[in-house]
Parts: sequence; structure tokens; C-alpha cells
Amino acid sequence: MRIKRGVTTRKKHKKILKQTKGMQHAPRTSIKLGRQAVVRALQYAYRDRRNRKRDFRRLWIQRINAGARSEGVSYSQLMSGLKKAHVELDRKVLSELAVNEPEAFKQVVATAKK
Repeated sequence: MRIKRGVTTRKKHKKILKQTKGMQHAPRTSIKLGRQAVVRALQYAYRDRRNRKRDFRRLWIQRINAGARSEGVSYSQLMSGLKKAHVELDRKVLSELAVNEPEAFKQVVATAKK
């Protein structure tokens, strides 16, 4: 008796179509184009999970630098001063302070200047 593959093929196709939900036009309905779109989307997702970390670090550094310069010190001087003062605040927290709590950030800068 021969083995027919309709059930497995249907299952694979349904899996692809489920992953193309939210796409438009041919990738949404075509199996072949949908598979290509899904592979590409997963590659972008993998790459951008790493890039997101870079992007946020760059954003935090820019915010800290802007806050530090308003206090008359550069970013590198601030970070060096914090390291010497044994203040272990990461860049994410420092940027939040610089944006949302300027008074607290001033105190941190004063600590780094000592």
C-alpha cells in the first residue's frame, strides 16, 4: 500500500500560513511566498534581538551625555568619576535619572566630580 503525504503537507502548510498572519498580499495566502517571508522575518527577528541591545545602550549614553554636559562635565569624565567613587549605577538607571529625576542626577554628578 502506498503512503500518501497529504496530511503532513497540510500540516506544514497550515503552520506556514499561521506564521504569516498579519502580512499582506501574496505572502499571506501563498505557501511558497509565505515560506520565504517567514524565513526572512525570523532572520530579521534574530538579528534585531541583538541590535536592540546596542540601540538601547546608544540611547542611554546619549541621554547621560546630554545630562552630564548640562552639569558641565563630559560623559567620559562622569563615568570615570563614578567608577573611582565606586558608584555602581548602570547606564539604564543613569539615563532614567537624567531624563526623569534631574535633581538626583545632579547629586550623582556631584559625587562623580569629587
